[in-house]
Amino acid sequence: MDRSLHIDQHYGGRIRVRVCGVLVESDSILLVGHQQGAHPENLFWAPPGGGVDFGEEMEQALKREFLEETGLDIEVEELLSVSEFLDHPLHAVELFFKVKVRAGRLVKGQDPEMEKDQQIIKKVMFVPASHLESMPDANKHVVLRKFKSLDEVAQWKGLIPRTEA
Repeated sequence: MDRSLHIDQHYGGRIRVRVCGVLVESDSILLVGHQQGAHPENLFWAPPGGGVDFGEEMEQALKREFLEETGLDIEVEELLSVSEFLDHPLHAVELFFKVKVRAGRLVKGQDPEMEKDQQIIKKVMFVPASHLESMPDANKHVVLRKFKSLDEVAQWKGLIPRTEA
């Protein structure tokens, strides 16, 4: 199935609750590079995370998503902020949590909802603040566009004002 059709059918036309983990080490933040468009090097960078399943606690969802995408077992420390993503047909409320690593080895994981030949996770890495700042807005999650430094990320509190996608 075409990726955009898959996204439309599974996530479009309804509100989705997402949880994302913010892991900062030294002067870098852990991000997942998702393929966007046809070119394999055109990546969209975002903190690890994903949707909360019905009946699943948010903390468990974040641990599951983090493990699937990065190979890391995490401890959820605190809620940092909330953001709203709205780009028709997608609408998500995203909760960002500060996390720390408990165990595991950083690897490029996968999205179990996608077929093996349709995987969009292409890279998982710690991105230095200097690289994040110079990255085009179109290649990074809207919340990463709001902050000029990783020090600001640590200060995320409350609702992050919406940015157009």
